[in-house]
Amino acid sequence: MAAFDIKKLLQSVVTHGASDLHLVSRTEPQIRLDGALKPVNLPKLTGDDIEEMCYSLITEKQKQHFEEHSELDFALLLPGIGRFRANYYKTLGEMAAAFRIIPIEVPSLDDLGAPDVFKKLIKREKGLILVTGPTGSGKSTTLAALLNEINENEQKHIVTVEDPVEFIHQNKKAVFSHRGVGEDTKSFATALKYAMRQDPDIILIGEMRDKETIEAALTAAETGHLVFGTLHTSSAPGTINRIIDVFTGDEQPQIRAMISTSLVAVIAQALLPKLGGGRVAAHEILITNHAISNLIREDKVHQIYSQMQLGQEGSGMQTQTQALMKFLRDGKISRETALQYANKPEELAKATIR
Repeated sequence: MAAFDIKKLLQSVVTHGASDLHLVSRTEPQIRLDGALKPVNLPKLTGDDIEEMCYSLITEKQKQHFEEHSELDFALLLPGIGRFRANYYKTLGEMAAAFRIIPIEVPSLDDLGAPDVFKKLIKREKGLILVTGPTGSGKSTTLAALLNEINENEQKHIVTVEDPVEFIHQNKKAVFSHRGVGEDTKSFATALKYAMRQDPDIILIGEMRDKETIEAALTAAETGHLVFGTLHTSSAPGTINRIIDVFTGDEQPQIRAMISTSLVAVIAQALLPKLGGGRVAAHEILITNHAISNLIREDKVHQIYSQMQLGQEGSGMQTQTQALMKFLRDGKISRETALQYANKPEELAKATIR
């Protein structure tokens, strides 16, 4: 059987408003719509079908890389269709692929219905702003919207380091230098080391995945740059612990001191299915103030959550439970959904019973 036309398939994924396409042998192509996987009305695929479709999209060099490593990550632009982040891998000896759709239009914070405090945070001259959450929680989209807001209003040089580059910003007031790991630079840590010589005002780090990158990000934030980064953590206090835990015991006091002075905010987000279709982002927002700085420095991160519940008047800070409660009151999500996604389901259950 001739393989399907992969470009037509990707086109239909975009048309359906899906977020992902999965090609795995012995099953029909699947798309992710509003967070749930749905089979596409097509015959089941074989490994050979997938190989034929997927090899048609890549260069000889990429093909060689995949055959050597059994893994390939890349960004793909199909004119007239869209941009995709693709991952090729092997399952039971056969080729499989996952495509994530990257909108060509960069969303604005207003498009996303983002909290008002986001516009205040990006006016900071320096410091570290982290956007965290599990895979597929919309971190890249939130970061793109934050950078878009700066692009609309400020004349800044923005260096982004990603693997691979996702949203491509058109220069409006700002100038963007997009750098892809593997293509434009060897690694996140290398890119950050040299970024300092590129006169950036703002640096975006696609993933803070190792000690060297985290250290470089904290140093950049301390030395007068506004740094955006992401981690796969689901709560704001958990994010701080994750960063500290990357370092050995004797390094931790210095790292805590660096975080306490350079951390501006942690935005931990989750994407929830909305009643009536679509999805909505719930944000836990930690904004560093004097009290929170002291807790980080004094190794009392476990006390930050109660500080977040208290110190909120006009600060824009909120816990995830508060964000979920607001969605419940506004009829945006079901109670089952809220409990399923809650970091603290017991706290939410108590709050919703009242």
